Parts: sequence; structure tokens; C-alpha cells
Amino acid sequence: MAASTRLVAIAGLLALLVCTSNGQLSPSFYAKSCPNVEQIVLSGMADAIKKEPRMGASIIRLFFHDCFVQGCDASILLDNAPGLASEKDAVSNKNSARGFEVIDAIKAQVEKACRATVSCADILALSARDSVSLLGGSNWTVLLGRRDSTTANQTEANNLPSPFENLTSLVSKFAAKGLTAQELTVLSGAHTVGFSVCFAFRTRVWGPEPNINISFAMARRQNCPASGGDTNLAPLTTPNTNRFGNQYFKNLMVGRALLHSDQELFKGGAGPTDGMVRRYGKDGGAFARDFAAAMVRMGNIGLKTGNQGEVRLDCRKVN
Repeated sequence: MAASTRLVAIAGLLALLVCTSNGQLSPSFYAKSCPNVEQIVLSGMADAIKKEPRMGASIIRLFFHDCFVQGCDASILLDNAPGLASEKDAVSNKNSARGFEVIDAIKAQVEKACRATVSCADILALSARDSVSLLGGSNWTVLLGRRDSTTANQTEANNLPSPFENLTSLVSKFAAKGLTAQELTVLSGAHTVGFSVCFAFRTRVWGPEPNINISFAMARRQNCPASGGDTNLAPLTTPNTNRFGNQYFKNLMVGRALLHSDQELFKGGAGPTDGMVRRYGKDGGAFARDFAAAMVRMGNIGLKTGNQGEVRLDCRKVN
């Protein structure tokens, strides 16, 4: 069996085990009602990434930020409306969360095939999985059957893990969602692709900041001045290959993390997650397997199923 096939099989088994344990989601949820949904989503994501390779990372981030607020219920996709303050305007999302139009386009195609059947939450979960796979990362079986929320929580979105936090705070926030320090570490590996705005890493490259490679800091300063240029972009992992692998962890071990919160995962041998970073930096296969399993776990946070919530016809507004 080829290595890539083994990864899919292992991830699929993990997904089925989780499904059995929670008894709520199923990989075959749309087998009869919308059998082509996964192909529609994959095609939409392939087109989006072909047009802009950065979009894959943006969709992965969108899924993270959705699941950490009210659970994986597509609340992040809702626009402002009377009585509803959009999570898009939260500090962690405003001017940085993106990809909404990609999900809109995929949803439109899904609605043409199967009206009022597939939730925006499931479309986002599938899109995140396909983004990883299309960028060269692992694949896994996505459990389906989520329902969309009819509310948003901007206050909770303002408390999403930030690029300025220390390890203790990050571990605490992940634990509050039922995720371990190991899952924090491996899920942070999504930063192997994508970009960050200057505002999020200015204090790291201008200092004073421990555990940073000086030449790396000097290079990043070129596009992130001490003041101004807040929206200037830099790759989260260098070299920027737009390929999903374990380079992120290799960078952490030599002080080349762009974000303070990322470098907190590796403190030169003294940190509780240092061993995990070393493992993933040396073993890309272990990273791929564990990342797939952690994405399945994260995708089960705060589920709305059955009669809870709704299946939105438009991901930007409640029915």
C-alpha cells in the first residue's frame, strides 16, 4: 500500500471511530440526498486555489475560526443583520479573514444540485479538507451532518487565539475546546502555508523578542516597518512554497517563526511542546497523520445536528 493511501485509510478509520463515539455525524450523511456534494466542493476549491494559491490557507483558517466560536456551525460566514453582530468584524477576523466569496460560489453550485440540503458548515469543513489535500497535504474522511447556526458571537470571536499569546494561554484556550497541547501543536502546523499581516508580527521582528533568528528578523523588517504598513504581507513559513508540509516545524527549531504565538511552541528544549515540534520537524508522515486526526477532532466541536439550527440557503444570512 502506498504511503499516501495509508494516510487516507488511517484518517478514514479515525473518522469512523469518532463517528461511532459521538453518534451524530456520518461520512455518508448525504449519500442519497446529495451524492455529488464532495465532488462539487473539491472542484470549487481546485478552481479557487488555481486562481490564487493563497486561498487554500485562507479557507483552512476560516474553518479554524468558525469551530472555535460556537462550534463548527458556519457562524463566521454570517454578515451583519438586525440583532446580529457579525464575527467578521471581530479583532481576529477583521481585515484578515477571507475566502467568503469562495464558499458562496461553492454553496451556489451545491444548491443547484441539491436545494436546501447541505449546510454551509459542512461545505466549510469539506473545503478546509480539500484545501489541505490540494496543497499537497494529507486527506481524511470528513464527517457530515452539521447544521448552520442562526446566531453569531462576536464577543467570543474577539477571544480567539491571537498571534501575541504565550503558550500557557494557548494551551488553555485549546483545552477549553476539548483539544490537547499535542493537538494545539499539530494544528498550528497549518501555518506551513499562508501569510500574515505586518500588524500581527511587527513586535516579534522589531523586538525585543527572545528565540528569533536575527537575520530572519532583519529580512522581515524590510516589508514591515516599525510603524505603518499594517496590512503588508509576509509568508508564515519560509521558504514560501504554497505546499502543505512540515517546514513550519523546522523553522520553529531555528527561531524562524513569523508569529510570537508560533515560536512559543518551541523554546530551545525548555518548553513542554518542544518534543512534539522536533518530532514533526523530523517526521513529515507523523505530522500528516496527526494533523488529519486533529482536524477530525476539531470538526466535532460544538455540533449542531438534527433539529438544531438550520440549513442556510445563503451562507451570509439566516433563512
